[in-house]
Amino acid sequence: MEVKLAKCAGFCFGVKRAVDTVYEQTKTGKTIYTYGPIVHNEEVVSELEQKGAVVLEGEEALGKLEQGSVIIRAHGVPEKIYRLLEQKNLECIDATCPFVKKIHGIVEKASGRGEQVVIIGNPVHPEVEGIVGWCKGPVTVMETVEEAENYVPPDGGKICVVSQTTFNYNKFHSIVEIFQKKGYNVNVANTICNATEERQDSARELAREADVMIVIGGRHSSNTRKLYEICSGECADTYFIQTLDDLHLELPKAVRLVGITAGASTPNKLIEEVQNYVRINF
Repeated sequence: MEVKLAKCAGFCFGVKRAVDTVYEQTKTGKTIYTYGPIVHNEEVVSELEQKGAVVLEGEEALGKLEQGSVIIRAHGVPEKIYRLLEQKNLECIDATCPFVKKIHGIVEKASGRGEQVVIIGNPVHPEVEGIVGWCKGPVTVMETVEEAENYVPPDGGKICVVSQTTFNYNKFHSIVEIFQKKGYNVNVANTICNATEERQDSARELAREADVMIVIGGRHSSNTRKLYEICSGECADTYFIQTLDDLHLELPKAVRLVGITAGASTPNKLIEEVQNYVRINF
């Protein structure tokens, strides 16, 4: 039996940069906080907490803070959080993914010109909440084709369309096509990052040939859930696990290929643990 890892899996550039930033800051001796979990992986967050990084759960917790250094997570935050940090005279260490930062600039400028902003993504995801917080006017968040079909621009004006960086690439294009068919005046910025696209494509490619797929990532990780959706659509026996403890495999002898992929917040050591376990035990 062959065990094969997807060509693109695990930490992306933005996540690695954010996690490395926290590790570096915990060595300085300063009191370190992260605004929300630095990434959507409980194992990584737990390890960083053991090194002294305290998670601030939201604006209220930040408002009570009197001193310390606050690291902005990879997902980014609304503009008002930067203002609050300034008001409280707290050190801000910005680990926002540069690709997310770019979206903030796009929607800030577009909304400043009076354009309607449409964000394609999960409305309760922290990255999307952060993007909304940079809009200076009307903004709509949607994540389904049905919502796109029912959408009507408030004043028939120009629409600026952006996407959550980890959104499903094919779904994004389906929604954009609906807007174009309706004849809306649309300015589309495909802000799905290349790493997400590559990760989804390589997962799909591997799932098509695998008898069993294992998807590793945090329970709250949006990009990992999308990988699971993609793999499930191609391979009936797809497992979503957070750690090796979650893996309960019973593989028949007929299984020729077990494929493994992992979300953008999954550390390499965890991927290697799962690979080795499957190779040794099956």
